[in-house]
Amino acid sequence: MEQPVSLIEWHHAGGSFLWRGHDIFVRTGGADDRPALVLIHGFPSASHDWHPLWDTLCRDFRVIALDMIGFGFSDKPADADYSIQTQASLVETLMRALELEDVTLLVHDYGNTVAQELLARHLDGTLHVSLKGICFLNGGLFPETHRPVMAQRLLISPLGGLFARFISFEKLSRNFRHVCSDALPEDDLLAFWALLEHNNGRQVMPKLIRYMVERRQFRQRWVGALQNSNIPLRLIDGLDDPVSGAHMVARYRELIADADVVELEGIGHYPQLEAPEQVLRAFLSWAGQ
Repeated sequence: MEQPVSLIEWHHAGGSFLWRGHDIFVRTGGADDRPALVLIHGFPSASHDWHPLWDTLCRDFRVIALDMIGFGFSDKPADADYSIQTQASLVETLMRALELEDVTLLVHDYGNTVAQELLARHLDGTLHVSLKGICFLNGGLFPETHRPVMAQRLLISPLGGLFARFISFEKLSRNFRHVCSDALPEDDLLAFWALLEHNNGRQVMPKLIRYMVERRQFRQRWVGALQNSNIPLRLIDGLDDPVSGAHMVARYRELIADADVVELEGIGHYPQLEAPEQVLRAFLSWAGQ
C-alpha cells in the first residue's frame, strides 16, 4: 500500500532527534524569533495529524511537532517504557534541547494527557521550560468521561497483543468513521495506516494504550493541574465525538472555573482534520491575546 504524497513530503521535511538511544522524528517550521509552539499528537496517530494547520501556524510561530516514542516515524522498541510520564519527559527534553521558552502547547487526544503532566510539573516547579498556555483539542481530560471505542478496550485487555496483530487498514478506517463526523479523506486514512505499520507499530499498541489506566491512577494530579492552572487554557472540542465530545465539554465546565471553551457543532474527534479552518480561527484568536 503506497504512502500518500502528503505523508512522504512530511517525512522528508523532518529530521531525527536522538533520545535515550532512540530516534525520534521531529519537524520544525517558522522563524526562530517567533513565539514557540509545540504540537503534541494523539493515539494511535502522529505529528502528520497537524498537516492541515502547518503552513498557517508557521507564519506566526516557531512550530515544533514530534512523533512520540512508539508512534509514527519514531522508534518503537518492544521493551520501552511508554508511560505518560516518559512521553512528557521526551517532550520536555526536546524543548530544552531547542532552548524554547514561553512555550504554547497545542495538543490532541493522548497528547492532552501528556500536556496535563507537563502542566503538573510546571505547577510543582519541576518543569525546566516555561509554559505560556495550553490549547486542548478533543481528548480524555477526565477518565470518568472517556468513552473508549471497542478497539481500545480490546487492546487494553489480556488479548491486546493478539488483537493488535489482526488490526487491518479496513478495521482502522472503520474506527475513524465511527469517531469522526464525516469521512476523512482517503489520503489521511492511508497516512494513519502507514504510520502505524512503520517500524512494526502494532506490536507496541498494547503498551501505549496503558495511558487509559494511568489516567485513572493519576487523575488527582492531572485533573488538579487543570483546576489549579496559572496559565491560560482553552478547549476546542468537536461536539459530535462519541469518545470525548459534548459530554466531556459538560464535565469540563463543571470542574474548571471560568472555562474557556470553543464548541464545534457537527465535528467529531479529529477537529484539526475535519475542520482545520475552524480550529485555526479558534486557536489563533486565543493565542494572539
